[in-house]
Amino acid sequence: MSLASEEKRLSGLVKQLLDECDPAGSRIDFLGRQFDLGLAWVHFGEGYGGLGVAPKLQSRVNAQLAEARAPVCWPFNPIGYGMCGPTVYTHGSENQKKRYLRPLFTAEEIWCQLFSEPSAGSDVAGLTSRAIRDGDEWIVNGQKVWTSLAHVSQWGCLVTRTDPDAPKHKGLSYFVVDMTQEGVDVRPLRQMTGDAEFNEVYFTNARVPDAERLGEIGDGWRVALTTLMNERVAIGGGQAPRGSGPIASAVRLWDDMADSRKDLVTKDRLMTLWIKSEVARLTNIRASQNRGRGVPGPEGSTGKLAFAENNQDIHEFNMQLLGPQAMLYGSYATGERLETDRINATQRHFLRSRANSIEGGTSEVMRNILGERVLGLPGDVRTDKDLPFTEVPHN
Repeated sequence: MSLASEEKRLSGLVKQLLDECDPAGSRIDFLGRQFDLGLAWVHFGEGYGGLGVAPKLQSRVNAQLAEARAPVCWPFNPIGYGMCGPTVYTHGSENQKKRYLRPLFTAEEIWCQLFSEPSAGSDVAGLTSRAIRDGDEWIVNGQKVWTSLAHVSQWGCLVTRTDPDAPKHKGLSYFVVDMTQEGVDVRPLRQMTGDAEFNEVYFTNARVPDAERLGEIGDGWRVALTTLMNERVAIGGGQAPRGSGPIASAVRLWDDMADSRKDLVTKDRLMTLWIKSEVARLTNIRASQNRGRGVPGPEGSTGKLAFAENNQDIHEFNMQLLGPQAMLYGSYATGERLETDRINATQRHFLRSRANSIEGGTSEVMRNILGERVLGLPGDVRTDKDLPFTEVPHN
């Protein structure tokens, strides 16, 4: 089927969705019908929320639904939609795909990603949490940290070590874990924003059925790469309209400023940030059009790196525009949320943006990926790559 025919078909399905479901009605009913019509992830197969068409067509669907003010999955289940869903679809069994994808998309079941550990840092393959086989189950012990939304999640994507005698990248396995079961202890971490969206998670003899494994035993690193590549696209690969997103907040603050404060140096800085945002947006569009239907490649790291640095620069600039008011954080200091207060929102976005260069892979890791996989530069020296994990020094 030609691209034009696919677009026409999708437009017809969007119209059918809007005719059948009131966008102002039940969010769960609307998103459930969207999934059933194949408009959730259009590049997934039929029956799994998709139609088997090019992934770039999802933006056309999203634009039509946004115009109708339809509900979306992303704000309610960002990690589930952007990272866990694609991983379950790519590596899950038929039972797992049928069980998890629809309630994930309707946000009836929230998901989190259990990768980072206190002793591993940016080296995900250096994790020390263990899973030991016990019949048809695995017994998991260890600690994860910086797990976003773990405190409200039903399910988590867990990478853990199942063979400590294998090299560190080859001794990992990947599971879907019930976050509400006995042996899983979630402890929220209060951030400088006043929120507690990150968590540390302790596993103490938690049991995970082998049927909840994604991929083969020892193949967890490859499965984890699917999650990581989708995470970077989810964070930095958006295709927002021109002039929208973080840069829009800078333009609004500039417009609200008194003319007496609008000097040419500050205006030049605003225009520089606007141009960099537009370059990143166009780059993401081109990368999306070039991407096939499989797992995203290193182009996601480009978008993620650009997003992190641009976002931090913009929100730092916004604080400069606020002047002395930037020092006042108000109710956020007590953890309360006043989203309608632009001053508090600006300050919160500035503080929250500090995490952008860490979450989803640090900016340093992104540069390594770009250097090695895009530019073809020599890789870092890795002396522990082929050593059994038990012989690798770690904290």
